[in-house]
Amino acid sequence: MGWEVRALVRRALGGQPAAPVAERSKAGRLDAATVHGVLELGLRIGEAMLSLGAAAADVTGAIQRIAAAFGLEGCQVDLTFTSITVSYDPGVGGTPLTVMRVARSRTVDYGRLSAVLRLERALTDRQVPPAEAPDVLDRAHGDLDAVLGAAQPYRPAVITLLLSVMAAAVALLLGGGVWVALVAGATTALIDRVVRWLGRHGVPTFFLQAVGAAVATGVAVLLLVVVPVLPVELATLPPSLVVASGIVVLLAGLSLVGAADDALSGFPVTASGRVFEVFLLTLGIVVGIGAVLDVSRRMGVALDLVDDPTALVSPVLQVVSAAVVAGAWALASYARPRAAVVAGLAGAVAWLVFAGLRELQVGPAVASAGAALVIGFGAESLASRLKVPALVASACGIVPLLPGLAIYHGLYLLVDDSSSLAEGAQVLLGAAMVGLGLAAGVTLGELIAAPVRRSMIAQRREAWRRPRRRPRR
Repeated sequence: MGWEVRALVRRALGGQPAAPVAERSKAGRLDAATVHGVLELGLRIGEAMLSLGAAAADVTGAIQRIAAAFGLEGCQVDLTFTSITVSYDPGVGGTPLTVMRVARSRTVDYGRLSAVLRLERALTDRQVPPAEAPDVLDRAHGDLDAVLGAAQPYRPAVITLLLSVMAAAVALLLGGGVWVALVAGATTALIDRVVRWLGRHGVPTFFLQAVGAAVATGVAVLLLVVVPVLPVELATLPPSLVVASGIVVLLAGLSLVGAADDALSGFPVTASGRVFEVFLLTLGIVVGIGAVLDVSRRMGVALDLVDDPTALVSPVLQVVSAAVVAGAWALASYARPRAAVVAGLAGAVAWLVFAGLRELQVGPAVASAGAALVIGFGAESLASRLKVPALVASACGIVPLLPGLAIYHGLYLLVDDSSSLAEGAQVLLGAAMVGLGLAAGVTLGELIAAPVRRSMIAQRREAWRRPRRRPRR
């Protein structure tokens, strides 16, 4: 009877701590020069991932996996919005080493990001013996140089064309016809060329966003002036859809998913920086639209507002347009064709889920979050099978759901004399809730799918290691 009581007590007392802290450093088997090379390689890969759009948790995990692959256990990684610091303490008798790098630029480049992730996986799939570490480091640095120094797969003119196709698809998705799609595509091409020219002259991104939004709104105001004297009905060419298409293209480049991922993954400093960046760049769009709308109102140009245009669009056309939007944005972000196809499928699925939830009378923010949850779960769980990073599929898949038309509607109500400020602010708040729902839904879906993906990878590795039986003759 006594042993039963003791067993019951042991079960009640529990086991090892779930989250160990303040662990003691372990002595490594590498010399100081090789340790420095390992930390430098991890930092370079981390800096590349951070600069190309990866989340803070992914960057930190990649650096720690690289260090562990070379036998450096217990590396400390500290990451902020623009800098990465890695420290390694070899224990008593060794010399601690701390290295830091700063990510000077941030851009969306899914092609190079995918190549960097493939290189990281190739390095961390096995344990590197100490004798082979210097040669492996040299090859890895050379491979990373080749990835980061490779020419872009598409020329700027092709990117402009892809963004035009994306804007045209957004216009069709929102209820516009062929003429609206053509005007939206031409307007986006003009925006891209103007923004590129200003960017080459060092204009900050905030002003680039404002100028891009102002160009889109200016074209819409010009349509309001020109259409009455043309043999075209204003209902056939609603200017608000032109503005909304341009807004979606401008919003697509913001790191909504990365900001939410950092906040929910325990990186408050990095999340604060990204959230502020998203807020500031979105404010640039608001300033650009609001300034042009206010000037046009003072000049006596009657503004228009389109009510629920998607109600007149064929569901099949909506799904196809959503797929084109997501796929075109993936290509415009230098993704390879395979990744663009996966992103297009993700965009179509996202719109199907969103439309289905809306049919059930679910609100726009909750419906957007539900669609993003499905996309985040699918992108993370199928990433290894599809050989496409989860970030590419999820970030591109939610682009068709970005609230471009809602932002224009809210700003229209703010500058319209017949509307109240509270009404416009309410619409803008709804647009912000949609954006928050998209980012949070994708992140939650990826967190739920992470154990599933790890289990699938573990099973695949176990199958590879298991010796195959030869068939009997």
